[in-house]
Amino acid sequence: MQAMIRKLLVIATIFTLSGCASTGSPWDRTTYSRPAQNAPSRLTKEPAAPPLTEQQQVYTAYDPTLQTVNKPLNHEGVQVQPQTQTAPNDFDVMIGNNNYIPSETNGYTATQPEVFTPAPVLPSVRVALLLPLSGQHADLGQAMLQASQLALFDMGYDSFELMPRDTRGTPQGASQAAQSAVTDGAQLILGPLFANSVRAAKPIANRYNINMISFSTDWSQAGGNAYTMGFLPFAQIRRVAEYASMNGLLDIGILAPNTDYGNAVIAAYNSLAYRTGMNTAEVVRYATGESDISGIIRSFTKYDERTLTVEEMKLPLEERLRQNPNDYAAKIELGQIEKMDTWGELPFQAVLLPVGGDQARSIGNLMSFYDLGPGEVKRLGTGLWDDNGLATEPALDGSWFAAPSPDLRRDFEGRYKELYGEKPPRLASLSYDATALAAVLAKKSYYTSGRPSFERDALINPNGFAGIDGIFRFRPDGLIERGLAILEFQNGTIQVVDPAPATFQRTSY
Repeated sequence: MQAMIRKLLVIATIFTLSGCASTGSPWDRTTYSRPAQNAPSRLTKEPAAPPLTEQQQVYTAYDPTLQTVNKPLNHEGVQVQPQTQTAPNDFDVMIGNNNYIPSETNGYTATQPEVFTPAPVLPSVRVALLLPLSGQHADLGQAMLQASQLALFDMGYDSFELMPRDTRGTPQGASQAAQSAVTDGAQLILGPLFANSVRAAKPIANRYNINMISFSTDWSQAGGNAYTMGFLPFAQIRRVAEYASMNGLLDIGILAPNTDYGNAVIAAYNSLAYRTGMNTAEVVRYATGESDISGIIRSFTKYDERTLTVEEMKLPLEERLRQNPNDYAAKIELGQIEKMDTWGELPFQAVLLPVGGDQARSIGNLMSFYDLGPGEVKRLGTGLWDDNGLATEPALDGSWFAAPSPDLRRDFEGRYKELYGEKPPRLASLSYDATALAAVLAKKSYYTSGRPSFERDALINPNGFAGIDGIFRFRPDGLIERGLAILEFQNGTIQVVDPAPATFQRTSY
């Protein structure tokens, strides 16, 4: 049983948490109308189901052999069976009261209920999953589908019907998939993945008054019946900027692409800097079509000014040696200066780079080439740096960025690889958490109101939820807030240097 509890604590079973108000741009436009409650620090069992009427008193023992709906298949195509029997309620651990079940993971001794109480049969619920299951991005779509099936299996909800629909990665495909889903009785839509697909599917969800949780990072599509699950930059910027400030890095330069994402990062940072007194040393935007940005970075790093300072430092020493070739002090000092490429006050203490992949590598290396290595100027990034490939880049060593803690999803990644034979793509955790959330909301609404539902009030619970990417909650405007860790590239690895919060109660971003 202890092994089972350890597993349950890391499979993104959704927890109720507590929260704070949010700020930023467009982060500021909507706040919570009801405050979060003080969150306890330990896990508690899900509130018991209410007493059943005579008509509802139909019970079933939890038998793994009866689980046939959406049971995941491993990479050999074999249906996976649970390793141990337990009551379905044991899959649903939530925070919210003081009846704590001690957890081995939290340093306490796990306990097992002595009496097995059969769980009531849950009514059926239908949830659509819109993903690119064919076309250019089929591999990603299939992986996210498998993650959703794994989540549903972990949640133990036999009558939860997951309805995959293929968007083909196109707006037209997304529109058709959404229409098919609502025609077939979907009560909630998870997905689509891409911004254009969300834009095409959103009107259909609104028309039928069905809530939709997309996986896109396009915050402009949030609102109405649409919520976005993607990793947004606003809280990331606030978190990493505040951490830099606490560590004495107050003069910040920003080098960003002239895109919606880059401009949103600049706006979010400027909003924070204005309120906290941080100094924005310089902001430079560059066109994404630039084939060579070395000149831009040379100017941004003030390289020519700093090399000119070195030349000016040489002049009096060279004059002294012309007058007295035996001036050994001048010779030694001049030799030391000639080893320098640049000299003078650095243009900023840290640089914010809202780019990922090859762009981040190129900019990091160019900054080092122009004599602003990672030891001189700290690199600050966004969630785009949540990439093991970037960790091995020497020009980015020591960089900080804000993202969900990798420790929380490590068990998920291991179990996914064991089942499907490969490591999941980074975005697979989104579909896992969204599916687990849907199962929890369906159960909780049934226990409290007698029918599964996905009402707006439940989705925007200010206490939030906790999944394999950490705590999260939806704002009334449909944007997602996340509790983030500060991560650092250290000698080719990604390490947590400031843990993610366990509750929104103490976060300030």
